[in-house]
Amino acid sequence: MSFRISRVDYFYTTVEDVPGESYKVLQSLASLGVNMHAFTTVPVGLERTQLQLFPADTNKLKDAAKKAGMLLDGPHRAILVQGDDELGALASVHERLYRANVNLYASTGVSDGKGMYGYIIYIRPEEYERGAQALSV
Repeated sequence: MSFRISRVDYFYTTVEDVPGESYKVLQSLASLGVNMHAFTTVPVGLERTQLQLFPADTNKLKDAAKKAGMLLDGPHRAILVQGDDELGALASVHERLYRANVNLYASTGVSDGKGMYGYIIYIRPEEYERGAQALSV
């Protein structure tokens, strides 16, 4: 099984839950040269949505957000796993965390349908370093 594991920063920003808000944020950041490893959204109540931004370059995102007048919460830390999508691909990652007695707080994964996958692991701050060490990052 071939995969790459890395530490990543992520940030939150909250927007109104109306059509086009995610587009506006992503377009603004792209126009300022910010590339993303990942992006997720989560509802926050009935009228707000929280955007989670995983930038390839943390400082570039901070600078761009400042220029765009965007309020960010973070950086927070996560782990990004990318690799060959094959049967049991995530089992070895989870086994390493299990053996280190590290509990996942949350996770999100997706296959690209062409043989690769991406997987974001959220570990509580007090366990993050132990988890990162268990995953050799």
